[in-house]
Amino acid sequence: MTGRLLTRRPLAALPERSFCVYGMGVTGAAVAAALVHHDLEVVACDDVIDDATTARAATAGVALHHPDMAGLDALVAGVDAVVPAPGLPDSHGVFAAAERSDRPILSEFDLAAAWDDRPLVAITGTNGKTTVTTLVTAMLRASGIATRDVGNTEVPLVAALEDPEDDMFVVEASSFRLGHSRHVRPAVGTWLNFAPDHLDVHASLDRYEAAKARIWAEQAGTDVAVANLDDPVVMRHAVGPAEVVTFGVTGADYRVERDRLVGPDGESFGELGSLFRSLPHDVTNALAAVATARAGGATLDGVTTALVAFEGLPHRVALVGSVDGIAYYDDSKATTPHAVASAVSGFGSVVLVAGGRNKGIDLSVLGSLAPPVRAVVGIGEAGDEVVAAFPDLPGVATHSMSAAVDAARQLAQNGDVVVLSPGCASFDWYRNYHERGEDFSRNVRERMDST
Repeated sequence: MTGRLLTRRPLAALPERSFCVYGMGVTGAAVAAALVHHDLEVVACDDVIDDATTARAATAGVALHHPDMAGLDALVAGVDAVVPAPGLPDSHGVFAAAERSDRPILSEFDLAAAWDDRPLVAITGTNGKTTVTTLVTAMLRASGIATRDVGNTEVPLVAALEDPEDDMFVVEASSFRLGHSRHVRPAVGTWLNFAPDHLDVHASLDRYEAAKARIWAEQAGTDVAVANLDDPVVMRHAVGPAEVVTFGVTGADYRVERDRLVGPDGESFGELGSLFRSLPHDVTNALAAVATARAGGATLDGVTTALVAFEGLPHRVALVGSVDGIAYYDDSKATTPHAVASAVSGFGSVVLVAGGRNKGIDLSVLGSLAPPVRAVVGIGEAGDEVVAAFPDLPGVATHSMSAAVDAARQLAQNGDVVVLSPGCASFDWYRNYHERGEDFSRNVRERMDST
């Protein structure tokens, strides 16, 4: 262990004493509870007042408000700062109200920076955040460092601060959190990749990029910025003052040589064959995780142990089974065209099942994936848009997952695989991507049982 991350970071100032927390989801409720715990004044709001939001507010110890526009202006003017829930669109009225009243926008990262000085390892990127966060956490734990993965996970950072046993936190840092942060200084900050996403939340692609770039904006010379050498947007921002460490298949500090993962001094972290799977994005994620964990103090043994033990996460190019000799894969987590491209790049010929709720992204770029995409099945609100992206391929838009699996089965030929990789959000048909992937898998298994 290097000891680098055992150095405590200076606490940031938090002069504000009263807060409007807008949005009573998991993070908003955790923020409200943490503010109450620190004897600070909280006004909680949400666009929807239902049993779930009311219960979360009650558990946090606050009353819940649903203000109209005039009431929102008065409410925001009466507090010192606004803490919006992650994912609240830039167009939401609370941001305009804060601007009119000259009230700062804060995130849970700002609160954590004022309350706790334990070091952070932060990971952002359009795709791969959860996988790399999970791997890095496992590598640090296997190295004997008490670590918890937090942020854009089931445990918000402010909630994790209550446990004094953790030495550091590995933070899955979404653009929603980063974009509204004044103070976020990770000892290790990793930016995996950049592609258009969340344009239904961010006002523009430039705003989305600027939010991601916040991961390095407050770093100092003693910190480490881990960057994807193969992503020009990422590398454009990798200009210090932190030490820049790169990852990439070739030419980077952490790279592949003779089918082995190696580091800057040539030390080996194992063969590609030791990974649970070695699709192109699996290799890149592994390199990113190794680079991040090593910068965070992980040992060579800890890194290699975690790599060998890792079996992947659900709904990420996960094999469901075979029907009539055709393999079916669940990649429901892929909610951008960039993620779809990563999924299909590892196969020779693909029947792609894609669509859902478009997040403001130009889906016509999917057409560049032919080949390996040979046929396409559209699902959800964007089903027709997906099919239109492949004008020269066999394709059909469907109106249920059952119909989509049947259509894929009819389109599939010998040598194909069927991949559910939607490139869109799931909220038209499902509550989340987990439900979508489970529905796809259930339909595939039913057809397996009937053959």
